[in-house]
Amino acid sequence: MADGAGVLGTAEIADVLRLLPHRYPMLLVDRVEAIVPGASARGIKAVSINEPFFQGHFPARPIMPGVLIVEALAQTAGVLAIRSLGLGGSGKLVYFMGIEEAKFRRPVEPGFLLHLEVRMVQSRRAVSKFEGVARLGDAIAAEARFTAMVADPPA
Repeated sequence: MADGAGVLGTAEIADVLRLLPHRYPMLLVDRVEAIVPGASARGIKAVSINEPFFQGHFPARPIMPGVLIVEALAQTAGVLAIRSLGLGGSGKLVYFMGIEEAKFRRPVEPGFLLHLEVRMVQSRRAVSKFEGVARLGDAIAAEARFTAMVADPPA
């Protein structure tokens, strides 16, 4: 999804907060710049030195943990899934079911904009498969395939 062709929506931070249950410090997507329902989304995470994980990962050289980069991709996919299914405001949650082929190519340091690109590869009812790539400019920082399920929150 390199250009804006076919873009059918965006999600500013207020929209993201309505669509996802995540809050600080676990909200890892600041904005979704482009949403093509049922197909793809592009999000942004502004990586700040004020992130709590940088206190311990690592004090001498702060690097965003890879698992949180994958989580940021998943949250972008969550916005895509909830918007695609028309479930905004329903209270439904998007749960990880699996993560495959995660690769980490470059360290993500404070001061960078992390560009999050997700593509819906397959969708059957409440279960969807995604491919995600996190970029620092044109360079790939991380990539993964993952499966997620939309479901009611626990009682």
